[in-house]
Amino acid sequence: MESTDRQPSRFRDILETYRPYLIALAALAVFAFTTFAIYNLTTEVSYDDVVEALANTRWSSIGLAVFFTALSFAALVGYDVNAITYIGRSLPFVPVAITAFSAYAVGNTAGFGALSGGAIRFRAYSRLGLSPDDIGRIVAFVTLAFGIGLLAVTALASLVTAPRIGAILDIDGTWVRAGAIAIIIVLAALLILGRGGRTVSLGSLSIRLPDSRTSSQQFLITALDVAASASVLYVLLPQTEIGWPSFLAIYATAVGLGVLSHVPAGLGVFETVIVAALGNTVSLDEVLGSLVLYRVIYHVLPLLIATLVVIGVEIRQLARHPIASTLRKLEFRLAPPLLATFSMIAGAMLIFSSVTPTPDSDINFLGNYLPLPVFEGAHFLSSILGLLLFVAARGIGQRLDGAWWTAMVCTSLALIFAFMRAIALFEATFLIILLISLFLSAKQFKRRASLFGQVLTPSWIAAMFIVVAAAITVLLFVYREVEYSRELWWQFEFSEEAPRGLRAVLGLAIFAATISVFSLLRPAARRSALSTADDLERAIQLVMAQDNADANLVRMGDKRLMFSESGNAFIMYGIQGRSWIALFDPVGPQEETADLVWRFVEEARARGGRAVLYQISPGLLSHCADAGLRAFKLGELAIVDLSGFDLKGGRLAGLRQAVNKGAREGLEFSVIEQPDVMAHIEDLRRVSDAWLEDHNTREKTFSLGAFRDDYVSAQPVAILRKGGRIVAFATLSLTDTKYEGTVDLMRFMPDAPKGSMDFLFVKIMEYLRDDGYAHFNLGMAPLSGMSTREAALAWDRIGSVVFEHGERFYNFKGLKAFKSKFHPAWEPRYLAVAGGVSPAIVMMDATLLIGGGLRGVVGK
Repeated sequence: MESTDRQPSRFRDILETYRPYLIALAALAVFAFTTFAIYNLTTEVSYDDVVEALANTRWSSIGLAVFFTALSFAALVGYDVNAITYIGRSLPFVPVAITAFSAYAVGNTAGFGALSGGAIRFRAYSRLGLSPDDIGRIVAFVTLAFGIGLLAVTALASLVTAPRIGAILDIDGTWVRAGAIAIIIVLAALLILGRGGRTVSLGSLSIRLPDSRTSSQQFLITALDVAASASVLYVLLPQTEIGWPSFLAIYATAVGLGVLSHVPAGLGVFETVIVAALGNTVSLDEVLGSLVLYRVIYHVLPLLIATLVVIGVEIRQLARHPIASTLRKLEFRLAPPLLATFSMIAGAMLIFSSVTPTPDSDINFLGNYLPLPVFEGAHFLSSILGLLLFVAARGIGQRLDGAWWTAMVCTSLALIFAFMRAIALFEATFLIILLISLFLSAKQFKRRASLFGQVLTPSWIAAMFIVVAAAITVLLFVYREVEYSRELWWQFEFSEEAPRGLRAVLGLAIFAATISVFSLLRPAARRSALSTADDLERAIQLVMAQDNADANLVRMGDKRLMFSESGNAFIMYGIQGRSWIALFDPVGPQEETADLVWRFVEEARARGGRAVLYQISPGLLSHCADAGLRAFKLGELAIVDLSGFDLKGGRLAGLRQAVNKGAREGLEFSVIEQPDVMAHIEDLRRVSDAWLEDHNTREKTFSLGAFRDDYVSAQPVAILRKGGRIVAFATLSLTDTKYEGTVDLMRFMPDAPKGSMDFLFVKIMEYLRDDGYAHFNLGMAPLSGMSTREAALAWDRIGSVVFEHGERFYNFKGLKAFKSKFHPAWEPRYLAVAGGVSPAIVMMDATLLIGGGLRGVVGK
């Protein structure tokens, strides 16, 4: 029976472990299916016809397409503006517009818009003062608003043009109209049910819908966005019998299917739907030419503009205008992901150009000046450089210096080869912009890491193979009429284009396979080595030289240690299941923090784990966002300013009464200095054992200390005596900077006078204040300060409910009330997890790591 019960759980574990690979394989399968479909749909189309159709496109149509692209992106900026208003925050319009424009420029091109665009929003909006839960609500709002809005626009357009859509799809228009009406009814019902901001439950999913005004505004924004983006392609198409309303419905469906496919930018999926829908009414060669121009204008052009904006901000760093100052804050956060996407596009461009023919005029010109081996070599190497540039894009997004150098070298060589294999002016201009962007952003790539030491994730491998497969498809399409023979591989002539493309594709396939095998065959589930005694001693020295008193938990010796390259900073972490859980912020100089976070995330990923940062401060969130982690609030840390701590006056009257009561009952406070603790260790052990037995609990570890002789005796211990007998104690955690002090183990005898802990804490604070300490860390109140707004994330809403009603399991409110007696300042603390991982799964691993399951954590 037990094995049967565990079977679903085992299946879920396997699914969770291999989910990235399954998603990548699914995307590859969808792409393969759609490219096969579009290849068969275009059997009567030749490459020359497509080129001719491109050449015949009127400049007025291109101008209109650019105008509608600008209009669409203006509407997309409205998504973010509306989302920020919806969550009740206010930000300057210009940085919001820059952030939204950049997020959509990257998301539309790289795919996975909620993740790629969401990461840009997190980086930028955190710099503008928004909290992680606010940013999470913005990302959720724009993602959901786009999906619902796209569905609504498609349904309305299909309702109006049902007969035409039915004729195109070869189905009865009545069914099209019925489906559209059903969708409209469902959306209208949700709108009515959610009026006034009510929450609607769909099974296990609860969604807080915006009010009627916000919904109306968002629908108009989405309608404008979809209509404008559809118009980009519509004006590029030749004369067609399909009216704009019918085309709008087709376009919206193609976009939706492209998003659902998880293929980057819907490549192939979008084209297949458009070709299938328009193939009977428009010349296919003209449709393909229009699709190529659409991709360039709507995807590449905005990315190019976003990159130029970043270059402009970099060049004008000396400007003192407030707007320029705000934009400079965004530049550091926006440049790496923009440059990474730009590098992906440049790499894909080089790959595709290697399998398409060079214009005859260029070949004739170059044949007069270049030897054939040079011409052939430039062509072949350009394709390999394109693949390397595509792979380097991941490292550029991670700010690796090795990736920066790789991109600089590859771009420079590709720029030279652009004039040695063709007079490719557009390609050269694109590469020059990338080269300038990389050069101006050089100061941001300071992470000393080998590009080849990084392994590609399944999604990156899938994206790489999609590009290579697309290149093969283009090759087969271009040279459809060339009959294959083995002799083609050995034909080296200026006029022989097909053999050149074949050799380029072979090189691409070999290099892509090599990179993939290198990434996939790396050890997938190895744990890092345990830390040595020398590592622990070095870490303790670093702890004593900094301000975070909680970092003394490293003395437990139960955590692994990862040091920075200089050895002046470290992260302490534990491993539970697949979760690598780092405790607190990195310990050491701030300038080494970012690199340590990156190294920790990459090490966890390379060894088959998922990176988790537990109980981190707001100051670390921007570094977590850079590393692709998502933050969730855990609770609040209570900090008392000791310089103003005084029991006089009415504010702390309750504590003053507790101190007076304890003195009347004979409580005596003292501190056992560190060298003398071992002489009293047995008396302290008796108190600890009695406390554990009375509370029916056991020792915990990782984020809490345990009663071990070496740990308890490592620092001073504050004690309370009554009648000469120790009845309560607290181990002190201190550092040499005297910035803050805190306590870890806090234990008392069952017969200790009521209010002894209040007495002990007051005396400890007075002791530390008199010794020159600036702050006292009262510790974290779990789940405190979680948002209760209906717009809050599900994690916050669950946390707030547990905080309010979870007294049966843990004294959440009582702990918060105890700490509140001291009138502390409350600072938020967060949990940061790898994107796509449920915080609930991670918290379960943290629970097991801390103390033997849920029972150990809640102390029952």
